[in-house]
Amino acid sequence: MARFIRLIAFLMCIAALSACVTPPAHKDYSAIRTEQPRSILVVPAINKSVEVNAPDYFLTTIAKPLAERGYYVFPVHLVKRLLEDDGLGDADMVHAGGPERLGKMFGSDAVMYISIEQWNAKYVVFSTSVTVSLKYSLKSTATGNTLWENTQTLVYQPQNNSGGGIAGLIAQAVVAAMAKAAPNYMPLARQANTMAIYTKGQGLPAGPYDAAYQKDQADF
Repeated sequence: MARFIRLIAFLMCIAALSACVTPPAHKDYSAIRTEQPRSILVVPAINKSVEVNAPDYFLTTIAKPLAERGYYVFPVHLVKRLLEDDGLGDADMVHAGGPERLGKMFGSDAVMYISIEQWNAKYVVFSTSVTVSLKYSLKSTATGNTLWENTQTLVYQPQNNSGGGIAGLIAQAVVAAMAKAAPNYMPLARQANTMAIYTKGQGLPAGPYDAAYQKDQADF
């Protein structure tokens, strides 16, 4: 009986701690509601990770969720090529410049700047954790003001279902080594984009090509 009471008390403590977790504050959407951008130019991401190919991989994941949210998204690879032709092949240089210039170059209403904070796999003998961490910032090409920004970090640790004993440990080490050698970042990047863009109170309001446009003020 005493053991049961201790278990109930422990569960109540956990519930109390969970109740004390404060959800993120609802973002201020007044700027984006005022400017009502219809088109978004996604520029190459700044890469703060050690994976040199991370920006190119990431670039393939961002256009679809933005378009599905109701915005016109300029073809990302074409934008990258045109920037390179114009002497703006360095992402840091592009981010350092004002969005107004990019707006004049492409005719977009807003520019999406993204920084890859983490894009790595950490190997610890019997497990490998894959991490993707991203920062998003949407800026107006008319005023240069920040219309929306968000951050998203996701960690995935592959599960091993092998049996116990020495054989199980060896199998687990092999799985971890394979994940380290060829980590699959793309699902994490796609999920991070979806969460950053669609989460109520944190993501982007519906754009003009979405049926929910101007009807989702309660959530965004």
